[in-house]
Amino acid sequence: MAVGEVTDATFESDVIKSEKPVIVDFWAPWCAPCRRISPILEEMSDSREDVRFVKLNVDDNPSTTMNYSIASIPTIARFEGGQVTQQAVGALPKNQLSAQLGL
Repeated sequence: MAVGEVTDATFESDVIKSEKPVIVDFWAPWCAPCRRISPILEEMSDSREDVRFVKLNVDDNPSTTMNYSIASIPTIARFEGGQVTQQAVGALPKNQLSAQLGL
């Protein structure tokens, strides 16, 4: 399953109200560490049916970015039941990222 895109307008319906856990990659196109972690998230997304993976461009979606106090990117957050339950910051190796996100 490919990593989808969410926006300020779709965040509530796609993430907050999701039936299953959602991993949100807060990123920007100019961010080199974000580009490094993107293939890792794609790979993880392909191997998991029980979790949804999405990306949110922080430059294009300032409202959601501010709501969750995203100060550094990449920030990858796990949402369950509308709440952030786990979070990882930085371009971490796959095993470390999986551990920090409970995957």
